[in-house]
Amino acid sequence: MLRFLTAGESHGPALTAIVEGLPAGLAVDTDEINHELQRRQGGYGRGGRQRIERDEVRVLAGLAQGQTIGAPLALLIANRDWENWRERDVPAWTRPRPGHADLPGSIKYGLDDLRLVAERASARETAARVAVGAVCKALLRAVNVEVGSYVEAIGAVAAQVEQMPLEERLTLAAQSDVACPDADAAGRMRAAIDQARKDGDSLGGVIVVVARGVPIGLGSHVQWDRRLDGRIAQALMSIQAIKGVEIGPAFENARLPGTVVHDQLYPGSPHPRRAHNRAGGLEGGMSNGEPIVARIAMKPIPTTVHALDTVDLTTGEPVATQYQRSDVCAVPAAAVVAEAMLAWVLADALLESYGGDRVDALVRRVVDGR
Repeated sequence: MLRFLTAGESHGPALTAIVEGLPAGLAVDTDEINHELQRRQGGYGRGGRQRIERDEVRVLAGLAQGQTIGAPLALLIANRDWENWRERDVPAWTRPRPGHADLPGSIKYGLDDLRLVAERASARETAARVAVGAVCKALLRAVNVEVGSYVEAIGAVAAQVEQMPLEERLTLAAQSDVACPDADAAGRMRAAIDQARKDGDSLGGVIVVVARGVPIGLGSHVQWDRRLDGRIAQALMSIQAIKGVEIGPAFENARLPGTVVHDQLYPGSPHPRRAHNRAGGLEGGMSNGEPIVARIAMKPIPTTVHALDTVDLTTGEPVATQYQRSDVCAVPAAAVVAEAMLAWVLADALLESYGGDRVDALVRRVVDGR
């Protein structure tokens, strides 16, 4: 079983991750991990924190001569902003911010200082996930599986990409600072972000994350917790601020008759082919050989310059929120995190189906069929 844990707080010394279950012989390139970390830090609408941090990974254990050895892989990403906070006398936070983990977290753990909740609940934690996801992407690439994403909407601005081939969408998105393949929509997205910044507000959006080249049969129909669609949905929903997940055009499908929705089968080699992919690459909880396509909805970041109504937990009196530094829009960054989490689930399902304590054995089974 492939698994990972992260640890660390937003303004602590570092974020860490431990990955267990990687086969031996996987080449891990720290430059590739750092590239993914830089993608996460970029994107139009990010805040001042990204001008402080220059995320770079250190591999502390699990590698020899740049390759995994079958032992747990330990990753560390330093927080540069820690130097600015460790000597600072910060008063206890007592005003829970609507939309954050502040109130339920403080009640659950009996914490008087809401900052102790915010430090771990922060999306800063996703830097560790992206580092883990970069390693999983390397494993998937060894068997010709590629993971990518694009932004379909920010706020009320939606891209028009229905007539654009999937591969072109992913290529153009990689060249855009809002990760949008539609150049006209991308310009309007930037303008919407600028207006939200001026208004002291924030924006969410819709992200599409895609995996191509996935072998048929990852996941299983035999138990609820082995179904690949459920595992993907849980992983994507676990990303901070993600509030909706659909596989393929699921909500559109719900309004159509079955004769339109279901991908009809035609003769092909080595397996029957489909003319469409309305199932989003998954049937019966298993990959079906088509691209896996998931669409996720990200709510607006709940930290806004414009104050919101709340209650001071010390006095019980109504008050306004106090602004904490934040992004205006982190949708392009969340797309990178979504890629990481999809890569994680697929790497886990790949090893579950094909096994192998060594990468060369895994490649022989998946690519060469032996």
